[in-house]
Amino acid sequence: MSIFSKFSTMIRSNINDLISRAENPEKMLNQIILDMRDQLAKSKREVASAIADERKLKSQLEAERKQVRDWEHRAMLAINEGRDDLAKQALVRQQEHGERAAALEGTWRAQAAETEKLKASLRQLNDKIEEAKRKRNLLVAKQKRAQAQRRIHETMSGLSDTSAFEAFNRMADKIEEDERRNLAQAEVTEALSGDTLESEFLQLESGSGDAAMDDRLLDLKAKMGLLPSGSGPKQLGSGGEGAGDAAAEADGSASGDGAEDPNAAPAIREAELLEEFEKLERGGRS
Repeated sequence: MSIFSKFSTMIRSNINDLISRAENPEKMLNQIILDMRDQLAKSKREVASAIADERKLKSQLEAERKQVRDWEHRAMLAINEGRDDLAKQALVRQQEHGERAAALEGTWRAQAAETEKLKASLRQLNDKIEEAKRKRNLLVAKQKRAQAQRRIHETMSGLSDTSAFEAFNRMADKIEEDERRNLAQAEVTEALSGDTLESEFLQLESGSGDAAMDDRLLDLKAKMGLLPSGSGPKQLGSGGEGAGDAAAEADGSASGDGAEDPNAAPAIREAELLEEFEKLERGGRS
């Protein structure tokens, strides 16, 4: 098995293991790239070793070729000296080194071809790791977008659950009911234990409010056409007598000079007031 086959098998094994127990995809992707770079470094060392072996073979081949040339030169020298016996021995050595050189050349050429393939594969592997590093950012962005979409879906599904809102509305109704009961209790307590004299003085102090109500009553009567023209409230140039007549018409218990009757009945409660108006409505329908 070649070093790159082992490398590929190891990378796949590491990636499958990381994916199977991935909890944080970003951290897992970073770890995968770190593992790739570690394996790349190991592959670089193995490729460097293969290159060193190729260069060693080439050096041995060059040495054998040199021996071939040297023994040929010695054989020629022996022939020139008339020593054919030495020339034959030199030619034998030349042939031996030539045969070793031929064998080494075949081995070296095969090693050189494999080394070039390894270097090309190493460059491709390095490019793939760089591409994986670039894709990592895209994958992390997709993963974060998926997390955001999941949180949105979870939030939307939570909004469809109305139990919390119903509980809130029930609590609000209970608080309002308690407030109404407290106000009613206070009103009952005041009606049973209130100081009558103090209430009468409070009514005297609020006389200005009754005068304002008289004016509003006169305005309404004038709007309904129940008063003669020029008899509206607080008109300049009108005598006290006309004002007194209008006040007398608005309230039969008032005197001619507009003073209130100190013996007037206290204000009617709302329930009694509504009952009186119902009587009037029934009488109008009959």
